[in-house]
Amino acid sequence: MRKLATWALAFAAGVFLAQYLLPDGWLLPAAAAALGLGVSALLLREPARYRAVLICTALSVALGYDWAFALFVQFPAEALAESNLTGVTMVLQDYPTATDYGAKVTVRPEIADLRGVRAVYYGDAALLELTPGCTVTDDVHLKSAAKIQDDEVTTFTSRGVFLLAYGGGEAVYGDSGASSPRWWPARLGHAMQEKIPELYPGDTAGFVTAILTGDKRLLDDSAGTDLSEAGIYHIMAVSGLHCSFLMLLVLALVGKKRRRAAACIAIPVLIFYALLTGARPSVVRACVMLSLVLIAPAMRREGDSPTALSFALLLILLHNPFAAASIGLQLSFGAVAGMLWLTPKLDRLLRGEKERGRVFRAASASFSATCGALVFTLPLTACYFGFLVLVSPLSNLLCLWAVSMIFAGGLISVLLGFIWLPLACAAALIPRGLIAYVLAVVRVLVKIPDHALYYTNPFLKYWLTYFYVLFGTAYLCKPKARRKYAVAAVLAALSLAVTVKLGRLFYTYGALDIVAVDVGQGAGTIMASGGQFALMDCGSGNSWLGAGSDTADQLLSMGCKKLDYLVLSHYDYDHVSGVAELMDRLRVKALLVPDYWDDADLRSWVMETAADHGAAVEFVTEEETRSLGSSVLTLYPPLGGDNDNDHGLTLLCSAGKFDLLITGDMDAKTEKKLISAYPLPDIEALIVGHHGSKYSTGEELLDVVKPEIGIVSVGRNSYGHPSEEALRRLVRAGVTVYRTDKQGNIHIFVK
Repeated sequence: MRKLATWALAFAAGVFLAQYLLPDGWLLPAAAAALGLGVSALLLREPARYRAVLICTALSVALGYDWAFALFVQFPAEALAESNLTGVTMVLQDYPTATDYGAKVTVRPEIADLRGVRAVYYGDAALLELTPGCTVTDDVHLKSAAKIQDDEVTTFTSRGVFLLAYGGGEAVYGDSGASSPRWWPARLGHAMQEKIPELYPGDTAGFVTAILTGDKRLLDDSAGTDLSEAGIYHIMAVSGLHCSFLMLLVLALVGKKRRRAAACIAIPVLIFYALLTGARPSVVRACVMLSLVLIAPAMRREGDSPTALSFALLLILLHNPFAAASIGLQLSFGAVAGMLWLTPKLDRLLRGEKERGRVFRAASASFSATCGALVFTLPLTACYFGFLVLVSPLSNLLCLWAVSMIFAGGLISVLLGFIWLPLACAAALIPRGLIAYVLAVVRVLVKIPDHALYYTNPFLKYWLTYFYVLFGTAYLCKPKARRKYAVAAVLAALSLAVTVKLGRLFYTYGALDIVAVDVGQGAGTIMASGGQFALMDCGSGNSWLGAGSDTADQLLSMGCKKLDYLVLSHYDYDHVSGVAELMDRLRVKALLVPDYWDDADLRSWVMETAADHGAAVEFVTEEETRSLGSSVLTLYPPLGGDNDNDHGLTLLCSAGKFDLLITGDMDAKTEKKLISAYPLPDIEALIVGHHGSKYSTGEELLDVVKPEIGIVSVGRNSYGHPSEEALRRLVRAGVTVYRTDKQGNIHIFVK
């Protein structure tokens, strides 16, 4: 069995090399080189010869397979990008979801020469009436799903989606294939999602929907933030945890002794459930592993978890090599690999040779499983999410037992809902109570100081490296005693405390510290002085970026426990979209805003959010000053103009001889009103107006305030920001320009 594991892992290594390191033109030569090494390995002695041949041939096959997949699947799809096709028929692969402009759905286009390619089709709201298996025929404009605005992305290709199709004609719909058994799992999943709100009120419906089907769209934002901050958001991603619960339910009904019958029933149930939840890599991995666990005893074979894990990875990558770039796949396989390798060792180490009580054994097993899951995923979460949750062992210990009961009880209650609703409502009472318990626990845990740390602390990445070196050295050193791990743990804790302190000192070194946060195409500027904190704007126009989360990470790394002032220049989405998430994470004492009604009515949403979080709202209608430590904030009211951008606030932050000016999205005409109405000083730093728009940061403003530094808060956009005109004006004025899309977070400190 381990031969299969060796070959499968080497194949996976070859696919990851092809996806992350090797250019397309190098794949075939690299495959030939690996094959040549395999032939050369025949000269080695046993047992090294056999293993070397296995590894080299697997690498060769993987590189060649990746090349062939790109040639026959990816490249034909890429060749159609930026083309317009008429009358394309597309088969819906799942249920459509609403967008701001209509609806979208994953489809399989019936286009010649496209093999196994899926696309995301964007159409009108009529799509929402369709079900999987239905067809839509429309004129479409095709774009690449692997490159968006010149940036390489893997969000789509890791799911087998290589094209984006934008409808442009009169769509024609059909339902001839919607009744096929192929779509029964998706139909049941959708029916469950519709039944859940009948049994679970309010926010509990989103929780149950996520834990049963993996659909997190209905999960309350505050609950999602708390679960993430407590380190147990993984319970919302359908994976081995959920599939194991499902298998145990089947075994309980069939009987563990009837192994073959259990396998014959449980395996189809697992496959059906995987299809019901969208066949994500994590659930496919779990289903393959559990299926092999069920088959092995029935075939009178010993189960082998590493082989099962590697075989599952092999199947997923054979279906789509681009799945190697899936964050979910990497986290899922990394967590299970760590649990297989470290958890048993750590559990034995903690228990020792003495007889332990049931509570200690349960705590040891939970702690060991959590540490095992983290050992390979910590670098991944640092890279992808930028945080380190310190309370995750405690949250898993307190909550995972309840999660298993929520899943089992939730599934039973929903299935009963299709039979007799009163009985289902009674069965739902226990899961509802347990959901309340889990959410109450995580709300308490996230209030613990430093429950999570963020890699906006520039020293934390070095501590993580030191942590692995420290425990790696302890693991390799002899003898195998618990004392050396205790010493390593103490050193790690002390060094972490120093790291946290250094991070806070780094960002609060001066009399005034300013951080322009990289929120993409949006704005967010932090000002800190004397232990007080202010933030001007918090939003991003890029929906995949969390401006509130990124800004909260930065503030918490600076040691901010509460935000004294949150100032919103105006109510555009790219200046306010992160307010709710920010308030979920940090208490805001005062919200300072302009008094006007915007076209999109985002003002109402901001007011409701502030009320929900207990933030005092103050409208700025005249010039006023606020103290911020040893600094002073001067707020200028709206001056009026042609659109919402010109009805915003202006902020001047002063510390001694240093001045920072933020004008929001004000255009050059309104800038003239500003310099006429108020005696602005010479400034040292300017947040460049409207993300570098050619209509803002006019010569008149630059002549009056004479900034030395200009910071452009900008990200991926279709507006041409920052414009060449604005950049030329800044250069002519002698301004040194920094950009968040180039430099990331920009930190200025004033001594």
